[in-house]
Amino acid sequence: MKYSTIIFDMDGTLLDTIEDITDSLNYVMERNGLNSFSIDRVKHMVGSGSAVLIERALEGGRENPDFDRILSEYSEYYEAHCNIKTGPYHHIPELLQALKNKGYKLAIVSNKPMAAVEELRKAYFDDFVEVAIGVTDKLRRKPYPDECLFAMEELHSSKEECIYVGDSEIDHQTAVNTGLKCISCLWGFRTKQELLDAGAGDNYFVNDPLEILDIIC
Repeated sequence: MKYSTIIFDMDGTLLDTIEDITDSLNYVMERNGLNSFSIDRVKHMVGSGSAVLIERALEGGRENPDFDRILSEYSEYYEAHCNIKTGPYHHIPELLQALKNKGYKLAIVSNKPMAAVEELRKAYFDDFVEVAIGVTDKLRRKPYPDECLFAMEELHSSKEECIYVGDSEIDHQTAVNTGLKCISCLWGFRTKQELLDAGAGDNYFVNDPLEILDIIC
């Protein structure tokens, strides 16, 4: 066994969350008389957390006088509607079952709010994932290494035992900053070329979740 511990990103890696995120963003934008966004556009706005999503959506970003209010409205609405159209990607349940059967320790590290991370973990991964970490006031969010390091501490795992799995340039940089090897998923929110352009050339690339088993075993 090359590794004992697998740390997963959530959005675009384990779960296809983009429709619920887009619907929540557009609900708040339209409610405030602002422009809505396509799913493809939102795919390139996510990855760094809710505040950055709203910053990218609003004219003037964080300097917009309505930034804090709209961020609060979005966070509240999304938390209540984070599991309407969301679901695991094809072969993710089979992958996690195989990893559990082989005795791997599994964690989720996400830039989603902690409440949404925990709700979705319980809904889809309660039998598999021991530790799930979302955004809190106590840890710096990805690409800082804090959340991954905390997950490793909770699982009593060393860096040498861990590998990180994600779909975006944020995930690649998180792995680099944490000192972990990275598996980049090509079913998520970024293309392979976008990842290569972000410096992820030394990563493993997979087109199907079950290919991860060939890398880590």
